[in-house]
Formats: sequence, structure tokens, C-alpha cells
Amino acid sequence: MKKKVAALIGFVLAIELVISSGAQAGVYADDLARCMVSSTSSKDKIALVRWMFAGIALHPDVASLSNVTDAMRDEINRNTATLVERLVTQSCRKQSNEAFRYEGKTAFEQGFGVLGKVAMNELMSNENVSVGFRAYAKYMDKLKLEAIGK
Repeated sequence: MKKKVAALIGFVLAIELVISSGAQAGVYADDLARCMVSSTSSKDKIALVRWMFAGIALHPDVASLSNVTDAMRDEINRNTATLVERLVTQSCRKQSNEAFRYEGKTAFEQGFGVLGKVAMNELMSNENVSVGFRAYAKYMDKLKLEAIGK
């Protein structure tokens, strides 16, 4: 259990930085986030993770690790636009209107941040992904780690 927790802490913190604005969510942003999460399927959440991955893959320091083509990225962007449009104008229209009216655009950043976290959690629940993220632990010096707090 400790290995799983240790392996995921760094990754979860990195994702938090990517998809969080750091501001406290208001009541309307919370309602919007709940609606978005409940209005998306597993397939929708994976589509959102694919969009995040394709965006991250544009960074020069990680671009060589991905084979996302411009055509693939364009299709991913199109699918994400369709998903976002459906959430904001149909599935969560009432919550979107109230969030924008009372809390502004940060409510959308926070709502989509929550949806992004839920989508990443769903991705991380895959056993292959979990094993992959724990693999670095075999290179760690366990004696140094055990000495912490002594």
C-alpha cells in the first residue's frame, strides 16, 4: 500500500498543478463541477485525458515521447470542443448559466478542473497505468528512505 501511495503522490501533485487554478470554488462552481462529472461517461473522460495528453505532448521537453500527429490533435480538439459544448450548453446549461452569472469564468476553470481530476483518476485506476507509475520505485534507495524521520 505504501508503494502505491508513494508512487502516485508525485503524479497527483503534478496533475493538480496542471488542472487547478488554486482559487476556492464557490457554490455555483461546485454545482457545475458535479453536473459535469455526472454528465460524462467513461468514454468522455478518456477523451478529455487524450486532449490533456495531446496538449502536454506539445512541450519541447516531452514531444519526442509522443507520436501525436497534427491530424490526430485536430480530431482530439474537435471531440473535446463537442464535449465541452454539450456540457455547457445542454447537459449542464442551468449550472453553467448560474456559475457564469454569479462567479464568472473562474467557476468554469474550477468546474473543468474537477472534471479533469476525475478523468485522471479514472485513467489511473487502470492496472497497467498503476504498475507503470510504480515502476520507478525499483530504482530508489530504500535505506535512504527508511532513514527519513529517524
